[in-house]
Amino acid sequence: MKHLQPKQFFSLRSRFNFKAFSSSSKKWNSNPNPNLIITHPTLLLIEACNSMSQAKQIHANMTRTGLLFHLFPISRLLSFIALDRSGNLRYANALFSQILEPNVYIWNTIIRGCVRKGFFEAGFCYFVRMVRECVEMDRRSYVFGLKACEGLGDLRVGEFVHCRIWKVGFVGDVVVRNGLIHFYCENGDLSCADRVFRESEMRDVVSWTSIIDGNARNGMIDEALKMFDEMSESNVEPNDVTMVAVFSACAHKGDLRSAERVSEFVMTKGLRFSLNMMNAMLDMYVKCGGVEKAKEIFDRMEVRDVFSWTSMINGHAKNGEVELARKLFDEMPERNVVSWNAMIGGYSQNNMPMEALELFHKMESEAFAPPMETTLVSVLSACAQSGCMEVGQRIHDHYVKKKRIHLSTILCNAFVDMYAKCGSIDTARKIFDETTKKDLVSYNSMIVAYASHGHAGKALGLFEHMVELGFKPDNITFVGILSACAHGGLVEEGWGYFRGMESFGVTPAMEHYACVIDLLGRVGLLKEAYGLINSMEMEADEAIWGALLNGCRMHANVELGKLAAEKLMVLDPGHSGTYVLLASLCADNKKWGDVRMARSMMREKGVKKTAGSSLIEVEGEFHEFLVADESHPHSQAIYRVLDEIFLFSKLDSCTLNHIDTFL
Repeated sequence: MKHLQPKQFFSLRSRFNFKAFSSSSKKWNSNPNPNLIITHPTLLLIEACNSMSQAKQIHANMTRTGLLFHLFPISRLLSFIALDRSGNLRYANALFSQILEPNVYIWNTIIRGCVRKGFFEAGFCYFVRMVRECVEMDRRSYVFGLKACEGLGDLRVGEFVHCRIWKVGFVGDVVVRNGLIHFYCENGDLSCADRVFRESEMRDVVSWTSIIDGNARNGMIDEALKMFDEMSESNVEPNDVTMVAVFSACAHKGDLRSAERVSEFVMTKGLRFSLNMMNAMLDMYVKCGGVEKAKEIFDRMEVRDVFSWTSMINGHAKNGEVELARKLFDEMPERNVVSWNAMIGGYSQNNMPMEALELFHKMESEAFAPPMETTLVSVLSACAQSGCMEVGQRIHDHYVKKKRIHLSTILCNAFVDMYAKCGSIDTARKIFDETTKKDLVSYNSMIVAYASHGHAGKALGLFEHMVELGFKPDNITFVGILSACAHGGLVEEGWGYFRGMESFGVTPAMEHYACVIDLLGRVGLLKEAYGLINSMEMEADEAIWGALLNGCRMHANVELGKLAAEKLMVLDPGHSGTYVLLASLCADNKKWGDVRMARSMMREKGVKKTAGSSLIEVEGEFHEFLVADESHPHSQAIYRVLDEIFLFSKLDSCTLNHIDTFL
């Protein structure tokens, strides 16, 4: 076959201008050498190509003129069709099959195209063909082959490529070694990644960045930061990609001191801050609890993107500054689904469920992007807090049953929690049974649901089944089990589970003691409950004294109840429930002087009983009502309708009485 030499396609300056192919504002650029000026008319057309229809026209022209049989022009056309966003991999495969003797660049291009488009198995098959057909590979061949192995997620095929690299002598090439490090990190084999890294005679910034980022993404945060310290002591200067990986590691660790130390290093080195690097630093401070420092960075940023704004919203929300978070959310020049999710999640996490639900309704009506899984999890949590099962059911019907969103394990767990807290325990169990991949959270959610509904036997049975399946219970599991025993009055079982916690590696915490105190208090074992409180190594909190006070009210133990109330008034003097419970205990036992004393203490401390309220949803908007409430803008109409309903009910009652008399 006759091949045109590359010099026949290039010169020092361009002599052609093809306007027909230059209408796109952003042209495809795949020239491997930017110093090379392309002059051949067909090659100029390829470089200006921006659609498959144009590529097909060029292909037809090359077939007609015979240019299709020359490797360089066909390699340029293949590069566009295989690698460009508007390309077509099926067409690229057909074009590749027409090339009789593809060179290594063409082989690499088709493998890279398969990997970029997500066809990893096809990419690896091309790599295997290169081996079988004895194509002389270069370093990029092995890097792209490893990329295909990453996508397959099969460690064995990557090890096959690694063996091949050893065999042909590419193991000393730093680019290939970096590819191996990245492959092993992506597949979670950090020991092999570290071995390849340590065996490298030469390490560049990519080598260090790959091993740091790999450790961080696999949860080895301390190891990642240790590797960064080693890099700092070497002669290799980090780049912005390195620092993004380090900031991410600090963010996962959540340690403010580590974050400040890394920031000082960056300032000392005088590294140029890219937008990605600034965003990573901002996110690091937010997740490490340094919201004020994050705000300083945010205010200094000359350019902000949606990630910058969303990180700051998350920071304020996690710090309890929900109003500041909402102010930023309203000021955002552009929002995406993550921004909406951050604000909805902020409301939900700060016990503001009605605001979360209202914002979700606004998102559905205004946002172009559909909600994501995490959005729905936050909304379902808000539904559980507020008891708005109608919204949760609508989400179930509209997003899950119509398959708009995949029902993952996380989402299943959220539905179980929502339905259980809204009173529909049977629906919660139905979804639990339909969850194909149950995790510990799934079992915890269902056990706690049974416990809160008084189904002690079902909760304990599910616990035993969970342990048989090999799940290791955690502290939340035992809160559910002990709570179930308390609601069911199962003293012996409760003591047994409490004493057996440490055999599962769980140390009893305050919430577990509170459950046991509640259990003993409910069945009247108040002395035993008080003795357990005195035996605790930690100071009892409000939950423990509250459980004892409630037990005293149930079993009319005034003296011990007064002691528990005194402890509660010291720990939380503004909580009205303590005074109300104490007054109720004294009133039940006709201790009227103590009742007056409790009410007098409330007045002196300015404590007011929290008023009960009712909620109703009308066309996606929630309305809250107190007793004899006239603050609603439609109060007059509401009371008029109520009066009419009351009148009709009286009329129906009179009618029934007349019928009874007649009969």
